[in-house]
Amino acid sequence: MGSFSVWHWLIVLVIVLVLFGRGKIPELMGDVAKGIKSFKKGMSDDDAPETDGTTATTTAKTVDHKPDEVKESSRL
Repeated sequence: MGSFSVWHWLIVLVIVLVLFGRGKIPELMGDVAKGIKSFKKGMSDDDAPETDGTTATTTAKTVDHKPDEVKESSRL
């Protein structure tokens, strides 16, 4: 009861071919493959350390705040 027979899978395959056509399925699979390749490239770019021969230190940028400054919109 819980498993599908070969006939079930053939019927599903025929319905998919009728809905999408023969040319659309390879195009879809190509798009999926491109997406996976892009994802893998993005993951490897994040893992790879950026070494360009120099040692760079990152500093946090801060904004100086002056308490006597009042925004125009708050004066209403």
